[in-house]
Amino acid sequence: MVKFLLSRPIAVGMTFLALLIFSIILFRTLPISLLPPIDVPQIVIKVNYPNSSPESIEQNVLSPIREGMVTLNGLQDLESKAGSEVGDVRLTFDFQTRMELAYIEVNEKIDRLTNNLPQDMPRPQVVRINSNDIPIVRLQVIPKEGVDFAEVSLLTENVIKKRLEQLEGVALVDINGRQEKVITVTPNKPLMSGLGLREADLIRAINDGNSELPGISVEDGQFRYFLRLASKLETAEDVGNLPVHGPSGNIVTLSKVATVEHALSKPTGFHLFQDKEGLVVTVHKQTSAKMNETMPLIYEAVELFKVDYPQVDFELTQDQSSLLNAGINNLQTSLLFGGLFAFAILFVFMGNYRTPIIIGISLPSSLVISFMVFYFFDISINVISLSGLALGLGMLIDNAIIVLDNINRKREEGLPLFEACVSGVNEVQSALISSVLTTLAVFVPLVFLSGVAGALFYDQAVSVAAILCVSLLVAFILLPLLYFLLFKNKEKSAAKEDSRLFKGLLKGYKKVFQGLFAHPGWSLMFLFLLIPLLLGTVKFLKVEGLPPIEKFDVLISLDWNEPIDASQNKDRIQSLLAQLEGNFTVAESDLGLRQFILYEGENAIQQADLYLMFADDEAKESVSRQLKRFFRQNYPQASLAINDAPNAFDQLFNSNRPYYEVRLKNLESKRPIKASQMNQWMEQFPVETWTKGPGLQEGSSVIFKTDLEKLALYGLEVNQLITSIEQLFGNYLITDIRQIGEIIPIQLRNDQLDFQTLLKSNYIYGEEGIAYSLNEFITYSYDSHYKYVTSDRYGIYQSLNLDVSEPTKHEADIRSWGTERDLAVDFAGQYFQDQETIKQLMGILMISILLLYFILAAQFESFLQPLIVVFTLPLGVGGAFLVLWLTGTSLNVMSAIGLVVMLGIMVNDAILKIDTINRLRAIYQTKDGMETRVALTMALYHAGEIRLKPIVMTSITTILALIPVVFSAGLGADLQRPLVFSVIGGLTIGTFTALYFVPLAYWFLSGQRGAIKF
Repeated sequence: MVKFLLSRPIAVGMTFLALLIFSIILFRTLPISLLPPIDVPQIVIKVNYPNSSPESIEQNVLSPIREGMVTLNGLQDLESKAGSEVGDVRLTFDFQTRMELAYIEVNEKIDRLTNNLPQDMPRPQVVRINSNDIPIVRLQVIPKEGVDFAEVSLLTENVIKKRLEQLEGVALVDINGRQEKVITVTPNKPLMSGLGLREADLIRAINDGNSELPGISVEDGQFRYFLRLASKLETAEDVGNLPVHGPSGNIVTLSKVATVEHALSKPTGFHLFQDKEGLVVTVHKQTSAKMNETMPLIYEAVELFKVDYPQVDFELTQDQSSLLNAGINNLQTSLLFGGLFAFAILFVFMGNYRTPIIIGISLPSSLVISFMVFYFFDISINVISLSGLALGLGMLIDNAIIVLDNINRKREEGLPLFEACVSGVNEVQSALISSVLTTLAVFVPLVFLSGVAGALFYDQAVSVAAILCVSLLVAFILLPLLYFLLFKNKEKSAAKEDSRLFKGLLKGYKKVFQGLFAHPGWSLMFLFLLIPLLLGTVKFLKVEGLPPIEKFDVLISLDWNEPIDASQNKDRIQSLLAQLEGNFTVAESDLGLRQFILYEGENAIQQADLYLMFADDEAKESVSRQLKRFFRQNYPQASLAINDAPNAFDQLFNSNRPYYEVRLKNLESKRPIKASQMNQWMEQFPVETWTKGPGLQEGSSVIFKTDLEKLALYGLEVNQLITSIEQLFGNYLITDIRQIGEIIPIQLRNDQLDFQTLLKSNYIYGEEGIAYSLNEFITYSYDSHYKYVTSDRYGIYQSLNLDVSEPTKHEADIRSWGTERDLAVDFAGQYFQDQETIKQLMGILMISILLLYFILAAQFESFLQPLIVVFTLPLGVGGAFLVLWLTGTSLNVMSAIGLVVMLGIMVNDAILKIDTINRLRAIYQTKDGMETRVALTMALYHAGEIRLKPIVMTSITTILALIPVVFSAGLGADLQRPLVFSVIGGLTIGTFTALYFVPLAYWFLSGQRGAIKF
């Protein structure tokens, strides 16, 4: 096949040129994003029910929703959490579930449940979680001093949002921090009392004045007209001019007995940028959009906003495209330094410039053609797929060096150029195919991992398979063709390969080789003893998810654990920022309830998230210490968590589930256990280190008790009392003024006094108009209550989180403790998911090793020789562990990827060396008629000489290409440094292994004994 193709150079050249052009065209259509579009199998149902307690939301809202959702297809887990005024139900599905269908099914069930839910509650929001839900950037919208905040809210909602949504590549624009304009009516109660008017008279007058005719039409001759009441309200002045009828028939203008004005609605949350109140707009890209093209459009639009709306300040923060740019820059760096060092090493070792030029043409060609595979497999260009390409680049260089070196060697043996190209490729063809298949045997099974990890590995596996398969195509066809064309008119001396450097290296190799084979048994035993010693260094390595990245920003998650409102929350955060002023560069806060459509985290008025950016790490550490000291001294009851600000990777991988959770259920009442009782029981809990879960966290509350007998005695209805309390303490909605594109609520607002004073100064009226003070029928008391009610598909539970190293060993004691108190005990948390993932990984690892063994057994036609390759792997892994330990680097995702890169190159070298030994051994025995021992000795010796150059060139080229990352700074370098240390450590030991361990192990498995003399 190679011979036929080399004889048609124009046809082959045109074919590759067509592939390159076609791949470039397809590359321009590929979406570019930070992460692959992963459907996380979760749906969150969010509930907002103002002025409702956690118990009320659980009983009236969440419980019916849970009962209606249990029959969903593919539902794996169901949990809910009810808080003050808010609640959510989290649905987790099997990863094979089609989430677009599940989302439709959940919405249909919510629609069916509407009649069973409170009528005055807004429809629950259904949020589907996707990796594209992570915003690519946040736009800060800050009104300048003196500018109406409500007008800026309308500007953001109606103009800014729509202009951003019109940009190419933008899918959704979400807003937090909006404040609505309302019309407030504040009664003058002493004046109203003197005129005999009540609040009910004001409410009736406003409702009558805002009436609409229900689609009535009149005829006038041959024409028909629809009627419209001219008295419909439009402004606060219209409301103030309404007539109010008193019980004695007197009429008074509403503005004379009440203050009517425009105001902002009572906020349940705020957004602050620096210390100023504003709005934040999050921008989400379309799945098929290119992030590197969308971001410049957003920056350009913001510059236009600054010109068009000078009354508002705009600023972009938390740009996530930096991670993608880091990945692209890393690939460019790998290509640049890989190409330069490959050129230099090939020039030094082979003594001509034509061979490096061939490498320089083949590397980018392979990369570009790989993007055609991306297109047909629907893979986007993202950090994960780019890492797969970076993984394949090492083997791409390796394959190219092996083929070119073999062709050069054939020319040195005296073959004509054409025959040297054909024979050189054919000789290593089967070995290179086996090496690619063994690498794929490691990657492809990882696709079957469950969860997000399996979905991410799909992109990486496809990209690795693409570049490796293309590299074979290039190595077998394009490389020999280019070699043939470049050396066609050159003498044989042009391909001379033995430089002085290589001759010195070869001399040293022979000395070590002869020394080891003088005592082969002891030498092999020494190498086998190195395996446990090197692998043992893993015990000293810290295990992490992602490598520690130098970050100058933190996210402070704060719960005041006090019954404060959103305004008090804002005042405290602003006071805190004032104390820290000058120590940070950017401050961004989301306080209270979030208005984001896609927000699926915890929502509570007393909570706050504070993002701080610092100039350097020293300022970051100093402020973190200052904050901990401040809260310890001033707010000891507050819960404070200071962590590095999460990037898109963290948001995707980090679980919001506790690590190990003990769930307790009351078997008697199916209700939460009283706090006083639970606190007594927890004193005897068998584990000392634990923290309360949401269902056990307590908060203060005021309890109103109504005197029903007294109400009945005075002839009063309970509903009258409830309506009076709603008007007094709630944001009582009278009616709405509905205009095109705007709805303005009219609210009844009372004096902002303490509730005891309000109960004394407000009245309820009997049948004869007799006024009774509200405090005559209401008694109040202070009490503590649970802040949250947590439930799963089996009912209400209360939980606590264990903070111990081996949580499972306490299970029996905890179950016994629960049985004594008639409690059902269950265990949940991320721990069990991690254990399941580890089991799957072990199973996949065994499958990968079996596949690797099967492929090698087929390649070598031997059951023993594949074991040589298998035993080279622990030496390389141990070398990587050793370097990671010496450099103080953790074992993380990036260092694990480095291990795979290094093992791919090691396996490649070991396979080629064994294949060369087998081939030479057969030649010496059959053609030259040597004895078995002599043929084996000569094959081991000469195979080492033949394979020395490609093995050393590959290792040196790969290591030198990666070394610049060690001395670089920035996000990309922080991510790639563990990978670099893994590859350098593994290849340093791996090169020695391929050169000496493989022949020693081959000698041992062949059944030979005794020293070998050369």
